[in-house]
Amino acid sequence: MRVLKYKTLLREEPEGGYTVIVPSLPGCITFGKDIDEALLMAREAIEGHIECLKDKGEEIPTDDGILE
Repeated sequence: MRVLKYKTLLREEPEGGYTVIVPSLPGCITFGKDIDEALLMAREAIEGHIECLKDKGEEIPTDDGILE
């Protein structure tokens, strides 16, 4: 089984907590009350997003070739 890794962007929100965006998975966005929870939620969101793509028979995007 291939392990996929994705870059995540965390944005601190003015009202508290962090929004997490996964650029390689459009629409994969989540939130956590602190950084640890935000990263945990990101992992769950990525897993769910990939599972939905698999169920639909769609290609699974990767971060390969992404320059930062």
